[in-house]
Amino acid sequence: RAAPNLPIHGSTQMSVTSPEGARFAEERGVRRVVVGRELSVREIAMTEAGTGAEIEAFVHGAMCVSYSGQCFSSEAWGGRSANRGQCAQACRLPYGLLVNGVLKELADIQFLLSPQDLMGLSQVPALVQAGVSCLKIEGRLKGPEYVAATTAVYRAAVDHAMETLSA
Repeated sequence: RAAPNLPIHGSTQMSVTSPEGARFAEERGVRRVVVGRELSVREIAMTEAGTGAEIEAFVHGAMCVSYSGQCFSSEAWGGRSANRGQCAQACRLPYGLLVNGVLKELADIQFLLSPQDLMGLSQVPALVQAGVSCLKIEGRLKGPEYVAATTAVYRAAVDHAMETLSA
């Protein structure tokens, strides 16, 4: 082993969505697992309680129409593997809808495959209480100002949640 003391973190591409998945990763030396964006706070808490691994949870950024780590549309449509960190975000593009060969007018709902972005600021206290060790903020393809401002807001929310829990 080249770096035996280097902590291993399991990415969202592992599709960890349960205590069993977290334990599977932990048994293979993973110290922290990123749970799927599609999990509820309750499911995250159950996963955290069922493993000794640290839990990292997405709190801010794009939601995916697929299960975390299981998207193949980017690869199929753009030749870029989302499962290797190169998501082309094909699901966030506008699409038309054909019904019996006729293009339907969609107006402002032409983003059929694009769910709302995740903004989990209001869930920070519940995530802290659930034992989440790390919050994940999407920063890829974002400017440093955006990342800094977003991180500062979540840092303040975590600090406030920690103060409230310890009071």
